[in-house]
Amino acid sequence: MNLKDFLAGLSDFWSEFRRDKAGLIGLAILVVAILAIIFEPVIVPFKEVNSKWRDINYWEDNSSGAPPAWTNAFSSEKKAVTTSLDRPRKEEIEGDGVSIRRYEFDYSYRYDQPPLDVIFRAEGWGTFPILVSVERPDGQVIDLYQYVAEGLDGDDLRVTLANDSKSAAYQFLAVNASEADMANYDSYSVKPMVIMFSEASPSMATAPVALTGKYKFIVQTMVMSEDVRIDNAHFTVVGSVSGILGSDTGKRDLFSGLLAGLKWALLIGFVTSFISVLLGVLYGIISAYFGGAIDSTMNFIYELFVSMPVLPILIVISAVFKPSIWFIIAALVVFSWTGPVKTVRSMAMQIKEETYIEAARALGAGKWRIIFKHMLPLLIPYSFASMALSVPGAILYEASVSLLGLGDATITTWGQILHDALSSGAVLNGLWWWVVPPGFSIAIMGMSFAFIGSAMDKILHPKLRTR
Repeated sequence: MNLKDFLAGLSDFWSEFRRDKAGLIGLAILVVAILAIIFEPVIVPFKEVNSKWRDINYWEDNSSGAPPAWTNAFSSEKKAVTTSLDRPRKEEIEGDGVSIRRYEFDYSYRYDQPPLDVIFRAEGWGTFPILVSVERPDGQVIDLYQYVAEGLDGDDLRVTLANDSKSAAYQFLAVNASEADMANYDSYSVKPMVIMFSEASPSMATAPVALTGKYKFIVQTMVMSEDVRIDNAHFTVVGSVSGILGSDTGKRDLFSGLLAGLKWALLIGFVTSFISVLLGVLYGIISAYFGGAIDSTMNFIYELFVSMPVLPILIVISAVFKPSIWFIIAALVVFSWTGPVKTVRSMAMQIKEETYIEAARALGAGKWRIIFKHMLPLLIPYSFASMALSVPGAILYEASVSLLGLGDATITTWGQILHDALSSGAVLNGLWWWVVPPGFSIAIMGMSFAFIGSAMDKILHPKLRTR
C-alpha cells in the first residue's frame, strides 16, 4: 500500500467516523486530555507536583482540607481565597554606607471571613535585619514581624504572621481597644488575622467587621554590604478556600494532582492496550494458521487465562512484590492479551484459505512470512477498536490496585489520590472535592475510549451498524 492509498483510506475512515456523535465526543475528550498533558507545565499551579507530591514541606504554605474557590459563589459568607503575591514593587533608598531595600505587595481583600495566615518567604544571603509590616485600607500601618537574619547562604526565610505576630495584635489592640480589653488580653481567643482584616472596634465585645479594600504588605531590609540580598520574595495569603479543586488534608493542591495523574492514566491505558492487543492478534493468527494440535493447545492456554480473575491476582501480586508502575503494566498485559484472540482467530481461519495465501505458499513463502507479511497487516486495523475498548479496563485496574494502597507510591495517579482520601476519611468528613474529581476523571476517560472504540467497531465491522 502506497502513501496515496493510505491517505485515501484514512479519509474514508474519517468520513465514516465523524458521523458517529458519541465517537466525536470521545475523541474530543481525548484531544483535550492530550493537550492538557502537553501544556501541563503551563497549566499546573504547582510546577514540581510530579516530584514533590509526597513532600509535606513543599505544600506547607497551603490551607488544609480547603474547598474549591468557586464554592464561594454558593456561600452566604465569602471566605478568603488562597492567593500568591509574587510581583512586588521594589525600591532602594541609599544612606550613609547603608541602603534600605523595600518590597511592596498589593492585596485586594473583599471577603467576609479573613485569611487563616499570611506567610512571607524568600531566599536570603548574608546578615541583615528584616521588618514585615502591613498598611491597611484605613491608613494604619502595623509592624507585623521583626527579625535579624544571620549568616544566610541561600537559606529559606519563612515567616507565618498568624503565629509570629502576637506583638502586632497587641499593638493594634493597644491603639483601638479599651483598657478593660487590654487587661484581659490573654483571656481573649483573638486571632491576629481577624484583627488585621477587621475594622477598629472600641471594645472587643463588638463582633469584628471585615475591613475590605487594598492592603499593602511591606518588607524592608537594611543592606550594609554587597553580600546581602533577598531573592524570590513573595507572600502567600492562606485562605479557607483554595484553587480550582481545593486541597486535601496534606495541603496538596488537588487540581495539580489531577493533572499529574492524567498522563499516567493515558500511559497505563495506551501501553497496556497496545502491547496486549498486539500479542492477542499474533496469538489468534498463529493459532488459526497452524491449526491441529497447536491450535488445540493454544486454545487451552487461552481458556486458562481468560478464566482467571484479574483483579484478585493483581492485588495478590502487588501485595507480595510492592511493584513499580511498569510491573503493574506488565502484569496487566499478561492477563489482558486474551481480548481480541477469538475474533482474530475466526478472521484468520478465513484469510488463510484465500487464493493469494495459497499462491504465496506455492511460491515458497515460509509460514512466518505469510503470517507477518500477508495476514497480520490485514488484521491489525480490526484490532484498533479492541485496543480502544481495552484502555478503560487498564486504567480501572490500576486505580483499583492503588485505591487499596498497593500501587506505585512514587508517582501520582488518580488511584493514589483516592487511596489517600479513603485513608484520611474524606467521605466521612465531607471532603467531597477530594473524592469526586479523581473518580469522575476515571469515569470520563473510560467513557471517552468506550465511545471511540464503539464508533471504530461500527466502521471496521460493518455488520454492527444499526443505520
